[in-house]
Amino acid sequence: MESALLVNVDNDTLRRVLNDADAMAAVERIEGWRALGDNVIETIINKAEKIKALKNKAKDGKLTEKEKRQLTEEEKEFKAKRRLVQEKLIKFATRIPAFMYLTDFRENTLQDVITKIEPDLFQIVTGLTVADFHLLVRLKVFNTEQMNQAVFAFRRYEDASLRYTGIESHEGLTHVGLYDTVVALE
Repeated sequence: MESALLVNVDNDTLRRVLNDADAMAAVERIEGWRALGDNVIETIINKAEKIKALKNKAKDGKLTEKEKRQLTEEEKEFKAKRRLVQEKLIKFATRIPAFMYLTDFRENTLQDVITKIEPDLFQIVTGLTVADFHLLVRLKVFNTEQMNQAVFAFRRYEDASLRYTGIESHEGLTHVGLYDTVVALE
């Protein structure tokens, strides 16, 4: 759940979040987001456009030494800010296993557990409402295919560690719910 693949921080995704007031309000509720500073998403998008313009100018061989240094500095700052945003989103994703530990619904998809069975618990553990989370998923901030893989790996390791201690927590379980799909165990 700490994989950078779980979250998308490309310019198109960030632009979709920036253009949606509800999405901006949702990401601002993620723990530690405010520490990134005001307008961090807008800054990233603007830096990306400035870097693109400077690189286009560089292709023509028309960059001065000052502009070359500026390009290097802009790229460093752009990458650093993007990495910080990615880290905050990943930090949110790391709360999902805690939520999964606290619920006992293994045959249901995690999406169903979040939205239909335990929405209040999800908000307590993650700080986001179900509507906030769905909005961010719809805007492709979270990569659902990677979420399925992460949930599967988490459940596999959880079961193995419980079996190691002699606990069979879910006897007779034939299917396991991932993020938005259910798979047969056999």
